[in-house]
Amino acid sequence: MALTPARTMPGVLELLPLDQIAFQGMLDTVRSNFERFGYLPIETPVMEFADVLLTKSGGETERQVYFVQSTGALEQGDKPELALRFDLTVPLARYVAEHEHDLSFPFRRYQIQRVYR
Repeated sequence: MALTPARTMPGVLELLPLDQIAFQGMLDTVRSNFERFGYLPIETPVMEFADVLLTKSGGETERQVYFVQSTGALEQGDKPELALRFDLTVPLARYVAEHEHDLSFPFRRYQIQRVYR
């Protein structure tokens, strides 16, 4: 049996250890500057309900979204319930709507997370 060659998917970030250390240092600088000016960190889930994520998007965006499907959970023709976030705007809107009573406004936040298109 032939071995499958090791390869990384195109478009994903994979750093060697020294590059990762440099990247983390840059992120630490960005974070400390945000926090110095009163911005608070938030993090939202990598997956959102697909209907929420695609509420205001056009057909072009839907073609760029990675949907998450449970094996055997969907009948043929059903749409997946979950999708990977393609930007941070919709997750932020959902976050604020869900936590509006716990937040003070103006809500000064920063969010450094991966997105998937």
